[in-house]
Amino acid sequence: MASRHPDVDSVRAALALAVCAPSVHNTQPWQWRVGDTTVHLYADDSRRLPQADPDRRDLLISCGAALHHFRVAAWSFGWDTVVHRFPNPAEPRHLAAFEFSASTPTADMVAAVRAISCRRTDRRRVTAWEISQALLAEIIEAGTAEGALTSEIPGGPTRIRLVRAFQEAARQHDADPAYQAELAAWSGRHAAVEGVPARNTVAASDPLTREFHNPTLTEAVLHDLDVRGGLLLVHTSSDDPLSRPRAGEATSAVLLAATKIGSTTCPLTASAEQVTMTPRRALADVVRPL
Repeated sequence: MASRHPDVDSVRAALALAVCAPSVHNTQPWQWRVGDTTVHLYADDSRRLPQADPDRRDLLISCGAALHHFRVAAWSFGWDTVVHRFPNPAEPRHLAAFEFSASTPTADMVAAVRAISCRRTDRRRVTAWEISQALLAEIIEAGTAEGALTSEIPGGPTRIRLVRAFQEAARQHDADPAYQAELAAWSGRHAAVEGVPARNTVAASDPLTREFHNPTLTEAVLHDLDVRGGLLLVHTSSDDPLSRPRAGEATSAVLLAATKIGSTTCPLTASAEQVTMTPRRALADVVRPL
């Protein structure tokens, strides 16, 4: 009789890949629990960033990325997943319960799970290497298929407004001692399995990239830098608790699709963290015409 649930080793392997998902400041704010026939994802609020993420938005987006990584890993091992989101209304930390059914992995699924192992956040400035419109359309479709809107940020005035929103967010963050203390606690480490390692951060020369503490990474390219590097915006029609993990799932899909074609990526969230201030309103202005 065929099994209706992956074996213990398959679940552990899928979870090992799931926790490779990107998370805000690499806080990894998730907990996993394994039942007899189900797997459960919980938000770990002890890892919330009170200064950068006061309303848990980035935490839930991060958990959504891990949720998608787990689904991709399970698919590649021959298990389709049925995801019950927020299955227990009395427990808001319980984000998802997974049930399984046997399936046959496709070549695309196998490529996606390989991308999990290859993906890295690259905070260096982008170069002028352009992605074809056909490949860009594939990346956008990957994000849209996960239930969030995925749009290309065009050049010209729209991109200028976006850059200004990030510059304003950086200015506000620089002037906030509590934010800087929190950033220092989660970055600049030399040997760490959590937080942002010093070896992975660069002194910010790109206005879109957050500057972490104690950066040791140097720019690989000092010329031929971008005004054309691709920028994609993942957004949802609402900002409720269900939409935030959905945005994370779409972000994961976009990052893995880009990795599969050999492109490096860097999630950018700093301007969205200023909940009531100018950067958030400016970001909304960028979204509106899309």
